[in-house]
Amino acid sequence: MQNHYHKLINNLEALDLRMFRAHIDTTIDAVTKGEKDIVQALYDLTAYEVKLKEERAIVSCVNVANFPFIKTLDDFDFSFQPSLNKEDLLKHKYLRFVENKENILFIGSPGTGKTHLATAIGIEAAKQRKSAYFITSHDLVLQLKKAHLENRLETRVKHLARYRVLIIDEVGYLPFDTESSNLFFQLIAKRYEKNSTIITTNKPLSRWNEIFGDPTIANAILDRLLHHSHVVNIVGRSYRIKDKIETLKDQSRVYE
Repeated sequence: MQNHYHKLINNLEALDLRMFRAHIDTTIDAVTKGEKDIVQALYDLTAYEVKLKEERAIVSCVNVANFPFIKTLDDFDFSFQPSLNKEDLLKHKYLRFVENKENILFIGSPGTGKTHLATAIGIEAAKQRKSAYFITSHDLVLQLKKAHLENRLETRVKHLARYRVLIIDEVGYLPFDTESSNLFFQLIAKRYEKNSTIITTNKPLSRWNEIFGDPTIANAILDRLLHHSHVVNIVGRSYRIKDKIETLKDQSRVYE
């Protein structure tokens, strides 16, 4: 019996069944005591492995999505930004907007939490095994321009269009030249009514012609983004200022 046990352990390690190996002793004890039958015991052991496999897949999805950090909606301090409807934003974790192929636009001053919220929703999508990708508008344009120069623009646009959730961060922080505006439009047009795009921007939509340098192309982009969308305006103080204020408060307490 002992010899068979050691052979079993060796096989579990050879097959890299880590969770099976971690729970085998307690499971054998439960069967011996009559707390579980053999079928229940085998099911529980395989369930541990299935769960680990799912967790690994989630980690992989999150890693390939290029998120700038790992933060969730639960990490967001809604009390600091009272202009936000917490209930409405938390609904996005159920990803109904992805199923409906709707977009989300976060509009607000720098530091108000736009990137945090966009990333948190993207992470939720990745956790639920929906392909997601995060990129700044500057890096996106550089990628598209490079692809254009190398005669593979169509391939690159098709690749980016396939993501169920594409997060484009910092639209409007730098103006687009004519080529950049046209390339950006091609991607948005390709994704239109096929997949969901999340945008963060510091510019009101009424001033997007300043970003793209042409009211016609700005309107064409907005038309496709806004047709099926959720627009979230954030009016409040910068999170960075909040962190600084809290640091100063902590320092002042030390000297009280």
